[in-house]
Amino acid sequence: MKLFDVYPINPINIVRGQGSLVYDAHDTEYLDMYGGHAVISIGHTHPNYVKRLEDQLHKLGFYSNSIEIPIQKELAQKLGKVSGKEDYQLFLCNSGAEANENALKLASFYNGKKKVIAFSKSFHGRTSLAVAVTDNPKIVAPINETDNVIFLPWADEAALEEAFKNNEITSVIIEGIQGVGGIQVAPEGFLQKIRSLCDEYNAVFIADSVQCGYGRTGKFFSHDFAGVNADIYSMAKGMGNGFPVGGIIISPKIQPVYGMLGTTFGGNHLACAAGLAVLETMEQDNLLQNAAEVGGYLIKELNKLEQVKEVRGRGLMIGIELPEELAHARKELLNKHHIFTGEAKPNVIRLLPALNLTKAHADRFLEAFVNVLNQ
Repeated sequence: MKLFDVYPINPINIVRGQGSLVYDAHDTEYLDMYGGHAVISIGHTHPNYVKRLEDQLHKLGFYSNSIEIPIQKELAQKLGKVSGKEDYQLFLCNSGAEANENALKLASFYNGKKKVIAFSKSFHGRTSLAVAVTDNPKIVAPINETDNVIFLPWADEAALEEAFKNNEITSVIIEGIQGVGGIQVAPEGFLQKIRSLCDEYNAVFIADSVQCGYGRTGKFFSHDFAGVNADIYSMAKGMGNGFPVGGIIISPKIQPVYGMLGTTFGGNHLACAAGLAVLETMEQDNLLQNAAEVGGYLIKELNKLEQVKEVRGRGLMIGIELPEELAHARKELLNKHHIFTGEAKPNVIRLLPALNLTKAHADRFLEAFVNVLNQ
């Protein structure tokens, strides 16, 4: 049997990591400025993370949600404290797509409506409903197509108001900063408009925080910059620092009913141990502040480079838009300078490193990037 060939693969075998550094099978060192799609939030093999998982594995790795799992409650309490959403409710699952799937379903249960508003260049996942609200026809199979999704232009308040007037809207789903869409920051006024219209029409505001949440921007949720609360926040990526963890936190106005949501693996003992390790480390090491400071430094220095068309983002979620003639820059960074970055077409380099990235590692990236631009 061979693997189903759906990924373009770099011919590099990473075998170990420490902090923001990873090493291949030949012991070549790489600087990880991408964190495996924003997943590595507290650095590779963080001691607290390793100990939490190891200790839990020696006790119990898994049992189903048919029993009491106190570590779930411990995770919920810690998440409420660190995020500032202590009156919300937590439902645990396994991935970002699953989190958004449950968020959309729960919204429809809440108000009995069907139409969802999503936005151009959005990415919300690859499962049925999540991919239906994703603006990429190439990954939407015919069976996923639905008339229940209304795609609107990004940050167009007039179009948003018109959609609410003409449709029974169940929910609006929006990334605080679009990741795959090219690091597009949602204007604060636009998020405030979504909040007011959802209140007016009894719709549910879903804040997709899978990539742009969990402290990456310097605030726990990037939507928090707008000064309003969403009804549901979806989470994954950095939530488990590499262990598959996802979840939604839910406003107290939405009440649970037995059986409305469910999962086999979500909230298992190991997942919760990983989740607690991440939150404990974020709190103890002031990682939100570090993300804001080191990210702000990177953005300031990148804005000085005349070859760069635009720098977008907040904290350690940064997009560097380059002219077409520099489209090779990402490959040069990897192959010549041994630095992992991400991409978003056209010609946008994405930086999504661990939240404890040091200024020294930021400088190492900047030096290599300047070298690539000036070749």
